[in-house]
Amino acid sequence: MTAVLAIALALVQGTKADYDRAAELPRSLRGKGSNVEIKPAWSADGNSFTYKRANGEFVQVDAETGAKRIVADPGKPPDPPKKAPPPAESPRSSEQSPDGRWTVALKENNLALKSKEGGEETALTKDGTADDGYSPRVFWSPDSKHFVAMRTRKVEERVVTLVESSPKNQLQPNVQTMRYAKPGDPLAVVKPHLFDAEKRAEIAVSDALFPTQWSLDHVRWDRDSKRFTFLYNQRGHQALRIVAVAAESGEARAIVNEESKTFIDYAHKQFTRWLGDDELLWMSERDGWCHLYLYDARTGTVKNQVTKGEWVVRGVDRVDEAKREIWFHAGGIIPGQDPYHVHFARINLDGTGLALLTEGDGTHSIEYSPDGRYLIDTYSRVDLAPVTELRRVSDGKLICALERGDLAALVAAGWKAPERFVSKGRDGTTDIHGVIHRPTNFDASKKYPVIESIYAGPQGSFVPKSFREFHPAQALAELGFVVVQIDGMGTSNRSKAFHDVCWHNLGDSGFPDRIPWMKAAAATRPFMDLARVGIFGGSAGGQSALRALLAHGDFYNAAVADCGCHDNRMDKVWWNELWMGWPIGPHYAEQSNVTQAHKLQGKLLLIVAELDKNVDPSSTMQVVNALIKADKDFDLLVVPGAGHGIGGGPYGTRRRNDFFVRNLLGVEPRRP
Repeated sequence: MTAVLAIALALVQGTKADYDRAAELPRSLRGKGSNVEIKPAWSADGNSFTYKRANGEFVQVDAETGAKRIVADPGKPPDPPKKAPPPAESPRSSEQSPDGRWTVALKENNLALKSKEGGEETALTKDGTADDGYSPRVFWSPDSKHFVAMRTRKVEERVVTLVESSPKNQLQPNVQTMRYAKPGDPLAVVKPHLFDAEKRAEIAVSDALFPTQWSLDHVRWDRDSKRFTFLYNQRGHQALRIVAVAAESGEARAIVNEESKTFIDYAHKQFTRWLGDDELLWMSERDGWCHLYLYDARTGTVKNQVTKGEWVVRGVDRVDEAKREIWFHAGGIIPGQDPYHVHFARINLDGTGLALLTEGDGTHSIEYSPDGRYLIDTYSRVDLAPVTELRRVSDGKLICALERGDLAALVAAGWKAPERFVSKGRDGTTDIHGVIHRPTNFDASKKYPVIESIYAGPQGSFVPKSFREFHPAQALAELGFVVVQIDGMGTSNRSKAFHDVCWHNLGDSGFPDRIPWMKAAAATRPFMDLARVGIFGGSAGGQSALRALLAHGDFYNAAVADCGCHDNRMDKVWWNELWMGWPIGPHYAEQSNVTQAHKLQGKLLLIVAELDKNVDPSSTMQVVNALIKADKDFDLLVVPGAGHGIGGGPYGTRRRNDFFVRNLLGVEPRRP
């Protein structure tokens, strides 16, 4: 071996020692005392609590003053008081009327009303069929004079067939089937029908406000029995309404009419809370940020916007109707902090009195004292061990610091924190956030290939924010790579405009933000070698990983795509129609990895599970077919008997790692 070759081999990784270190790392870091987990045992009067430190000491804390003292083992803490169940939002469906006078029965897909007093039975409907029939579970008005019955028009459901090539209990293959609706498929339609029990007659209700349904649910009656309401989600997800129907006339009108030119994220950003019959809380992105609004439920007008600002409500934790307060958690509410950090707050229903209950620079989780006067707040970052504090609920003020994670043992074991990095996105103004993982034996004088771990699904944001002893990306970095994770535009938990980039545009995957982010990071980190860039992901991440080589093959050199939903027409109906819209337009085909397969550049490994019941495995096989027709070289791993995400299992992970070592480091994996 020449001296030059010896030096070259010394500069690349991927050796057996690297693989061994990557496998050992999670075990070597486990239990190094970096985490802080306080399980308080509160006193009966709620004025103090006791917790156990990592070193075995028991600490008693005066909740009002924060004074601490070491005490003897207090023994098993008493059981916490049971919480009262939350009030029901609406009466449950029932065949029998509240006063017991009437019973609704189903007779050959039609409804019959039976009187308890005389036993007389009257047929209310005659047009129900097996494919378009009524349900006997009806919603009665509190005064027992009216009820609502749901009628469902069924459709023939799509059936996906899977072949299990290697069953455990027999030699011959086995066929499995599953119901699996895909974008554009006809869907069952549920519509409410209103009946007058005394008159034994139906009251016609116009469906003009709910014509093309995705879903219709949350039926409830007002306490005075004068109207019922329901939530209507229009197919295509550009209209979401609360519709009220008058009991006597059947007249329908919209109390809330939420509309969007793009999409309404009903699955992740929808919150409704009735406050009696006169008010309701509603979540909306209408001002460009996810916030709460207080409605006059009688007139359908907005009384006031409850939360406001260039930050987002991430969820509602509690509504105190007596005090007219809302307790919620939010992102971006503290200027200067990472906008994805979760903080907790309280505000009055009229929009006044915003009080932050947490403030530390990190993402937070909290636990209230049993009487609600205090909270224990734990926050962390990927580069900050957990910090736990005691705070007062009334004003959010800090009472005392309880514990702070100690990284000394982790650092001594070789641990390195991921590096947070921020750069501007495609518009030159929006901050794009991500993290950089380096090998624990990092040498700044070397050049490392860069691998992106991608998941760009619009349902959330995915760059890790809280502290962990070990991130899975670190194991890959140990083989001689710099691994990055980035949240580009089109993902959630930022502004509506940030999120809207995904609309009709899942093929974008945020690459116009991700690529500049990596270039900006490499500009001041010369060890990042952007001449050798890989990418991997599963499910929607698998779709994006392949897309990187099809649309950005001038930047990405190698990709591993696991169980990808490579054509949005082939995947589950709800997820894809929410972001890609309905009816099915030409953009579905234009952004398909199948129709774009001929553009492949770089090295590709496709992984697919034979029995994937989340993403139809035929989606990957159609890519394979298109690549063969285009005479493209690629690697394919089909895993018999496995389900969704098999690429993240031990064998799939090893094959992925080997693939990158071969194609980015240029050496045979696990060499001695």
